[in-house]
Amino acid sequence: MSLATLGLTAEILKALKEKGYESATPIQKALIPVMFTRRDIMAGAQTGTGKTAGFALPILQELSKTFVEGKHYPKAVILVPTRELARQVQASVESYGKYLPLKSIVLYGGANLTSQANRLKKGVDIIVSTSGRLLEHINQKNVNLESVDYLVLDEADTILDMGFVHEVSKILQHLPGRRQNILISATLSGSVKRLGEQILTKPKLIEVDSMGTSASSVEQIVYPVEKEKKSELLSYLIGSRNYQQVLVFVRKKEVADEVTKELNLSGLKTVVIHGGKSSGERSRALAGFKEGKIRVLVATDIAARGLDIPSLGVVMNYDIPHVTGDYIHRIGRTGRAGAKGLAITLISPLEMVALKDVEKLMGKAISQERLEGYAPKVIVTQKGARKNPKEHKATDGAFGKKKKSVGVAPKSKKRKTTKRDGFKAYDAAKPKDDKKDKKRGRGRK
Repeated sequence: MSLATLGLTAEILKALKEKGYESATPIQKALIPVMFTRRDIMAGAQTGTGKTAGFALPILQELSKTFVEGKHYPKAVILVPTRELARQVQASVESYGKYLPLKSIVLYGGANLTSQANRLKKGVDIIVSTSGRLLEHINQKNVNLESVDYLVLDEADTILDMGFVHEVSKILQHLPGRRQNILISATLSGSVKRLGEQILTKPKLIEVDSMGTSASSVEQIVYPVEKEKKSELLSYLIGSRNYQQVLVFVRKKEVADEVTKELNLSGLKTVVIHGGKSSGERSRALAGFKEGKIRVLVATDIAARGLDIPSLGVVMNYDIPHVTGDYIHRIGRTGRAGAKGLAITLISPLEMVALKDVEKLMGKAISQERLEGYAPKVIVTQKGARKNPKEHKATDGAFGKKKKSVGVAPKSKKRKTTKRDGFKAYDAAKPKDDKKDKKRGRGRK
């Protein structure tokens, strides 16, 4: 379907044509007509599907119709979870509204608060912002939101995951009761729907290109590996298979820095983005990666939210994310717009429970491949106990294919159960006598 058939004005169509946009994506075809009805909307769609244009184009068009020359004041607020996504959405709003008299601004932490305040005082029509920074401006009385007609919560599931819902609630207190609310989420989970019940009034439900459907275009492979060999295997896979552009996800920023160092030492030009990097450092790293000057981009889940990297072919998970749903956010960076993508996950024995949670979310088992020299020499059962291969045959269980010899499991002198990186660590071996543990209420069940 052509964008021209969706009731958009000549000025907007001209700007879209200059960007090479003529055909509407599925989410745009579903979202734009409903936006014009002024109904509240709950939509399931993720980054890379054209959702930004789906809500931004109708807002730009309707605001331009009622615009009075010289009267710039906030009429639309678009809340996003991260600075990267804020910049991305703002860039789209500016380009789509190139031939309209409207002004927009992007607000996020890390940028100069005073400079942002000065721009707000000069007048803007559309605010794209992270919740925390907008709340700062509200508290300092730099902005008045009493005339806002549109509120968009983009990537609402991420806003919830990152704990920003309380900030959003405070912002809502400064908005007028009569407005159109649009909630966009990569997945319409129970928590997202509960948030929608608090904000939306009789919403129209739209679910196109949500996480479950987009992930179907991504080939997924799991490589079992000893934890200490992960960086080595990561380097081997990228180099031996000649992957030219790879996004690597890591849970912790300290580990992300270490992985980046190891990949650079192996000859792979690599940069990293995480919460410890400045806004400028993250922007330069991302720009270099998009331009092909950098081969590997290592990122934490939070830093990578909202990243839109066209034609990205390979995503590699150094580990399983803390939040199971983030796995689909990760692999959703590839396989965009119907293209095929590849998602590789490196899994250590202690991450097997987390992998089962991911497979449950996906509704299917993920294909596994073992590489000689990297795969673990012990078998981890579903219950987590290590089996001695001399006494038990290695079968198609935790790590896939049969193997004739998988080594001898190391003995443990002391039974110890801990938590590491948000996942349950399992006993290396069952103790001979559990009597003491049972007395203390910690006996093995």
